[in-house]
This record gives sequence, C-alpha cells and structure tokens, in this order.
Amino acid sequence: MKVRSFFRMAWVLLGFCSAVLARDLDQDEALRLRQQGVILPLEQLLQQALDRYPGAKLLEAELEEKHDVYIYEVELLTPEGVVRELDIEATTGRLLKDKED
Repeated sequence: MKVRSFFRMAWVLLGFCSAVLARDLDQDEALRLRQQGVILPLEQLLQQALDRYPGAKLLEAELEEKHDVYIYEVELLTPEGVVRELDIEATTGRLLKDKED
C-alpha cells in the first residue's frame, strides 16, 4: 500500500513540475523576441503547419517557453474534422510534435 501511495505522489509531483516548466508568453514578449530575431514570424510557421494539412483551419496558436526553448503550439481542424496539435520550435521552424488531439 505504501509503494502505491509513493508512486501516486511521484506522478502528481511530476505533473506539477512539468506544468511549472512551461510558460505562456504574452504578445508583447513575442513581438520583442521577433524584433530581436530570436524567433521566426508566426505567419511563416503557421503556413508550414497548414501546408501539412491542406484545407485545415487554424483553431489556436500560442507561444510557450519550455526548458528554455520557444515553441509555437498550433491547433488545426482538418477537413476530416480531426483536431491536430503541432509543436513547432519557434527559433528554427523544426516540427517537434504532430499528434491528434
């Protein structure tokens, strides 16, 4: 019984730590990073995401910082009605994740 409680607590702490390590950036900070050349323009990376799923509609896009890496999290609705979540590294445009949400 104690072992189960330990693992349950470990999972809770792991989830908490993961949430703390991700930070949403506001539009002022995103603009500053773009003007400094730290991140690529959102429009450019959105086009890359939409090119993966022709006819898809943008649902949401946000800039986050996770473990000192800037990531655009993009949600698309495909013509088939499937929601896709893509994580794109904002400094390079590299696709980090593409999964059904």
